[in-house]
Amino acid sequence: MLVRRPSAAGEREGRSPWRLAWMRFRRDRTGVVSGVVVLLFFIVGLGAPVIAWWYGKDPYETYGQNQPGLLNEYGYPIKPNGGIDGEFWLGLEPGLGRDVLTQLVYGIRTSLLIAMAVVVIVTVVGVLVGIAAGYFGGFTDFAIGRVIDVLLAFPGLLFFITIMPVVTALFVSPDEETPVSLRIAALVIVLSFFGWTRTARLLRGQVLSLREREFIEAARVSGARPWRIIRRELLPNLWTPILVTVTLDLPAYVTAEAALSFLGVGIVEPTPDWGRMIHRGAQVYASDITYMIIPGLAMLIFVLAFNLLGDSGRDALDPKTSR
Repeated sequence: MLVRRPSAAGEREGRSPWRLAWMRFRRDRTGVVSGVVVLLFFIVGLGAPVIAWWYGKDPYETYGQNQPGLLNEYGYPIKPNGGIDGEFWLGLEPGLGRDVLTQLVYGIRTSLLIAMAVVVIVTVVGVLVGIAAGYFGGFTDFAIGRVIDVLLAFPGLLFFITIMPVVTALFVSPDEETPVSLRIAALVIVLSFFGWTRTARLLRGQVLSLREREFIEAARVSGARPWRIIRRELLPNLWTPILVTVTLDLPAYVTAEAALSFLGVGIVEPTPDWGRMIHRGAQVYASDITYMIIPGLAMLIFVLAFNLLGDSGRDALDPKTSR
């Protein structure tokens, strides 16, 4: 008795779109390698306390000042390459003599947590606003469009540099140090306030092209409520642009947060942060370039890997680009 095996086309038809996207992604070596690198950064950032405990160092302790023989009279590491040795794997910070490795992993944690909080907020707000503008149209679309135009024209970076001293004066007395939680909250709020516009504009355009399709008209004729049409008909067709936007936004907000910290209006001493480390490295690069290279290289690798991962994810989710 002969048993007919299903054809490759039949097997493909029986698989879900997500499974097919996963199969396409696994064939993309660049995407797989980028995904592993990004996952490693997340594991290192979220597991920073465990790594510091296992490594036996603290990001706040000034080893160079407490232990003789680590820094010279000018505050620079005595050993070559920024003091890298078997005890301090990535060397010491010039001046204070803090351990670079623990500062780096805690800096990853700080940047990722801030960027992830911003991405969640801008994605939720952008999706809701973009769908509302595209689906309902009319005055709703006009009003939202004008708000988006104003926010896109507004210099968000300059606004944050200007508003941070005002926020500090309102909530903190002149003789007190600004709490880290207040700085983080201000970063998240301002970056989110200006960041949802791109997602909203992208999804508005997608919804405008979808709302005239036959399946949307059929849902309207059947008496479905707008919320049900949005939830059951529109959203399943919007996951691809949403996921692609998230993969592009996260590294962008990591670099934005680092830029603000570099300018001195984001995260400041003594909280470990990539931008603060690069700012300090820019001050001492002539005598110890290692301290500037390490966080800069880490940020470059993370942003590049995440952007490549986003490109591979977009290709995998788009059936027209299957390889």
